[in-house]
Amino acid sequence: AGPGSPWVSWGALTALSPQDWEQRQEEDTLLIERILLLVRNVLHVPPDPMEEQGVDGDASVHDRVLWALHISGMDDLLKFLASAQVEQQWALHVLEIISLMFRDQSPEELAALGQGQAAAEHGEDTRELETLRQRELAEKRARALQRPSRHSRFGGSYLLQGLKAIGDRDVVFHKGLHNVST
Repeated sequence: AGPGSPWVSWGALTALSPQDWEQRQEEDTLLIERILLLVRNVLHVPPDPMEEQGVDGDASVHDRVLWALHISGMDDLLKFLASAQVEQQWALHVLEIISLMFRDQSPEELAALGQGQAAAEHGEDTRELETLRQRELAEKRARALQRPSRHSRFGGSYLLQGLKAIGDRDVVFHKGLHNVST
């Protein structure tokens, strides 16, 4: 990568972006703006129908540029510039770049893509929950089969003779059978 290479400029942008805005020189601000304008201009190039001819599903030039931006980490930097409070001066440039990134997409396609993914995740979650529910029911049935089928009607209530409760009656003590020691 030579001194005029876009990758050198990209490295300069990533080095400048985390700097505090007070520490930046005027040249740094101009460099960031020029790089954002360069990215905008690259994405703004209209598609060439002659070059776009190829196999269906083949990536267009626009798609390849977007992939290169993603691989280089530019999308993460754009998210940082869009969300950082101190970088608000770049908001319109970032908004324009993002709109150009989605220029070939229709809103209906994007909405359907998000819903299809959500529906697939919902279906997967439903299947997983149903599997867990079936397993829990099987464990519950197995525990029920381990218990004796005949229920003892003795509820574990005892009358303690000689120990008086309030009044003249004997004390009634309730204790579950599972707590009774032999």
